[in-house]
Amino acid sequence: MLIGIPKETKNQEDRVAITPAGVHQLVSQGHDVVVEQGAGAGSRIPDEEYVEAGARMVSVEEAWGVELVLKVKEPIPSEYGYLRSDLVLFTYLHLAASEELTRALVEAGTTAIAYENVETDDGALPLLAPMSEVAGRMAALVGSHLLLATSGGRGLLVPGIPGVRPAVATVIGAGNAGSNALSQLVGLGADVTVLDLSIDALRRVDDQYGGRVRTVVSSPYEIEKCLLRSDLVIGAVLVPGRKAPKVVPHELVERMMDGSVLVDIAVDQGGCFEDTRATSHDDPTFTVGPATFYCVANMPGAVPVTSTYGLTNATLPFALQLAHSGWQTACQENTALSRGVLVSGGKIQHSAIAAEFPDLPAA
Repeated sequence: MLIGIPKETKNQEDRVAITPAGVHQLVSQGHDVVVEQGAGAGSRIPDEEYVEAGARMVSVEEAWGVELVLKVKEPIPSEYGYLRSDLVLFTYLHLAASEELTRALVEAGTTAIAYENVETDDGALPLLAPMSEVAGRMAALVGSHLLLATSGGRGLLVPGIPGVRPAVATVIGAGNAGSNALSQLVGLGADVTVLDLSIDALRRVDDQYGGRVRTVVSSPYEIEKCLLRSDLVIGAVLVPGRKAPKVVPHELVERMMDGSVLVDIAVDQGGCFEDTRATSHDDPTFTVGPATFYCVANMPGAVPVTSTYGLTNATLPFALQLAHSGWQTACQENTALSRGVLVSGGKIQHSAIAAEFPDLPAA
């Protein structure tokens, strides 16, 4: 199969969809790989390394003119013209948050398989996991930086010092991203509470940290109680395939402490704060009342070396299966992969996405 790796075009997105080791593995199994010139530069991978691994360096048009395109982020409008009916696109898509992109994929007839919807029988999301780990850990570090007075924050050192309290942090959601944010906050010495609807998830947190983290079943009442005393809030709410629920209303933010910080990891799925709007690494924050919001939609793009290798580790086995068997046979053989098919044949194939956009054709 002919496989293409375009250069990412989203603002400050320096990740690339494959490493030279991944190229080597695909080529060694008889596939042809073309990589857009400069695609790996942001991840410190020069073109020469891809060539040595067996790839050909090509133009953007040639990188898209293949049977299977591997990307990191969803296509942006300037790339919609490359979509076509005989193309399989394998990437993060987050369609529930974008009717425009969903419509473009449907109208082009592209087969679109979303990393974030590949789900195993036990409910695990193996291709979302590595970037959730990165985003969760980054959220704690970014939030800590934004609490500095020089960043417009409350002027707090997260761990405090002897005789001075640490920062109070709340994590909403104890899934992969939330758990990684939590681990960093505990390591930094914050006073942390985590909220989740799942007692089992909260029990795992309690067991892991030996009672050092407060665990609370999430509800509007408990969220309000926690946020009014919090210096830092990290939103990590995920409903696979759907828009994130808005769990923090505007009026609550208006009552938070001056200089408090909210980081929304769920921004790719529309965000879990009412005031969330997607920002970029060039202009990452905005203020709402007394609070600073950080809502960068591609947080892992700030650490592309870590993210690129972590992503390829997870996606390569699925990419190999798609290349070897074709998408239809691969999805018959691998139910986890089949759950990632969001659009094909000019129709939405995923019920949750179809429910979001009832005016678009669905299977």
